[in-house]
Amino acid sequence: MSSIQNLKAFNPFSDNGDDDSTITNYVHVRIQQRNGRKTLTTVQGIPFEFDLKRILKVLKRDFACNGNIVKDEEMGEIIQLQGDQRSKICEFMITQLGFKKNIIKVHGF
Repeated sequence: MSSIQNLKAFNPFSDNGDDDSTITNYVHVRIQQRNGRKTLTTVQGIPFEFDLKRILKVLKRDFACNGNIVKDEEMGEIIQLQGDQRSKICEFMITQLGFKKNIIKVHGF
């Protein structure tokens, strides 16, 4: 008997089709459309040893935008910033926080 492969559960929103255990190693930077031309940039997956409140304070000051921290049951704590800040956030994480470029996943249009 052959096994049927398409009955396995998988996450359709993951980048490679694997389960959620491989996704948690990445820092995801996403953009969400609000009303009209307004957008939100979200950052999730920052490790727990970093202080998100201090990071948010520096990001708000450097990028001249407003933001907050949202607590989600599945994803943990997520940083939200006003506007499209994806490239600035990636540069900040690499230079200031010491993240490697291969663990930062940028999503969006």
